[in-house]
Amino acid sequence: MNLKDQINLDRLPQHIAIIMDGNGRWAKQQGKQRTFGHQNGVNAVREASESAAELGVRYLTLYAFSTENWNRPKYEIDALMQLLVESIDKETPTLNKNNIRLNAIGDIKSLPEKSYNQLLKTIKETAGNDRMTLTLALSYSSRWEITETVKLISSKIENKELNIDDIDQQLISSYLNTSSMPDPELLIRTSGELRISNFLLWQIAYSELYFTPKLWPDFKKEDLYDAIIDYQNRERRFGKTSEQILKNTVE
Repeated sequence: MNLKDQINLDRLPQHIAIIMDGNGRWAKQQGKQRTFGHQNGVNAVREASESAAELGVRYLTLYAFSTENWNRPKYEIDALMQLLVESIDKETPTLNKNNIRLNAIGDIKSLPEKSYNQLLKTIKETAGNDRMTLTLALSYSSRWEITETVKLISSKIENKELNIDDIDQQLISSYLNTSSMPDPELLIRTSGELRISNFLLWQIAYSELYFTPKLWPDFKKEDLYDAIIDYQNRERRFGKTSEQILKNTVE
């Protein structure tokens, strides 16, 4: 039985988030510049997106560029932004062919004008697709997102549109960048690093975490299947005991 056949389609995570890590190290192993790794990472994005949509995953969120990444060498940032424009433009027909809607979270207005405009163009051109939502986290960090959320809620309170007692977890979630999607059930990180790197900190409170040593350009559909199978073999308790989960399942 191949890996795909081992997946229980009735227990798919509806939202998978991925920290795509290892492009630079992959390029170094090939004796190439870091930008070569980013270029090859695009192929992994395509493969993961198409495989997830084919399975029936409803939301796939990819950590593409963090706010901290602006501190990288200018030549690498320039190359990444150019690659972003070219890739989004090139992949638009593929997204439409696979009925995938493009979305973005983060401080996207901080992107270079050309990158920002191409991003908005593809978001608009794929807006009618409803098989899966592919979200790119660009110029994103969770601390930035939470800070902006605090500012928005504080402004509402100051303008007497909200009361302090209105603030609960549901309200906070509704002001986050991800308010239109469920929290991810599965978070995958490639490259063997064992950290979250300021990604979706609020949203992954109960996500299952999966770390793989594979560098992102080497991440294939079989690796995605492996992660989903691992997820399906876990017991998700949400603070309850195993006995309570078993009882609820039987009932």
